[in-house]
Amino acid sequence: MKKLINDPRTVVAEALQGVALAHPGLLTVVTGPDHIHRADAPVQGKVALVSGGGSGHEPLHGGFVGYGMLDAAVPGAVFTSPTPDPILAATLAVDGGAGVLHIVKNYTGDVLNFETAADLAEAEGVQVRAVITDDDVAVKDSLYTAGRRGVAGTVFVEKIAGAAAQRGDDLDAVTAIAQRVNAATRSMGVALTAPTVPHAGEPSFDIGDDEIEIGIGIHGEPGRERIALEPADAIVDRILAPIVEDLPFASGDEVLLLVNGMGATPLIELYVAFRRAHESLAAQGITVTRSLVGSYVTSLEMQGFSLSLLKLDAELTELWDAPVQTAALRWGR
Repeated sequence: MKKLINDPRTVVAEALQGVALAHPGLLTVVTGPDHIHRADAPVQGKVALVSGGGSGHEPLHGGFVGYGMLDAAVPGAVFTSPTPDPILAATLAVDGGAGVLHIVKNYTGDVLNFETAADLAEAEGVQVRAVITDDDVAVKDSLYTAGRRGVAGTVFVEKIAGAAAQRGDDLDAVTAIAQRVNAATRSMGVALTAPTVPHAGEPSFDIGDDEIEIGIGIHGEPGRERIALEPADAIVDRILAPIVEDLPFASGDEVLLLVNGMGATPLIELYVAFRRAHESLAAQGITVTRSLVGSYVTSLEMQGFSLSLLKLDAELTELWDAPVQTAALRWGR
């Protein structure tokens, strides 16, 4: 194993120190218990958004804290849910009196710990709602979940719900927008190589040089099948078809398409994948009106990518286009 770390036991703490130094004025990093929040938090009268999960998926979630998106993010250990204490601390730190929405990926530890933190926050007088993201069409009831996994489509929920909160929507309205985005989003991924968790020191699964895993999870969980390596276009077709069929998406739909790198995939390859997905959707009468290409929900150094589609309408498009200023997403300001 070769990694740019000093000690597996301190990698998250040292990364958080780096985040604080890299983004002064944008983010505040709190330690003991660890969380990241907007430098101007709490914003009085605005619904606050809090998300989080295990580290190793950067820039999710800390990279999406800022104007027009999340108010706070809670990082756990690598691939491990944060405990209720830091989730509670983040919730209290960003509450501006209008309530807090927790955006939680559907993994058992995340769901339970966010639920506990919400109960504790409610006991302190903070109104909390939660939306569970479950956009992965690859498998149901995985190693970490009851039901579908929350994966890269979580970015859509955080951005669009964050824009709704920024424009002044109340807690019920922001929650409804987040639920609407999640319901209209589908994702699926593929892995060419495995990630290596620092404290484990070896790849999380074995895969041959000539094999790929279709439907992989963001922690390296198994997917639908393992097959021989194929050309890029064939791989895109394999994972796009079940995405389109599941909602289903149909001719005449306008969509937001995310091609997301899993941590070790060169951008040139992601654009090859985007080209094929775009032309395949066009052939089905589905128009890509908004797009995002890059590594936004990663799995350490896993090589691979995922596709996410969101069915757009006029309001969701407007909210996606709304200004955002975070470490990882920035436009319109």
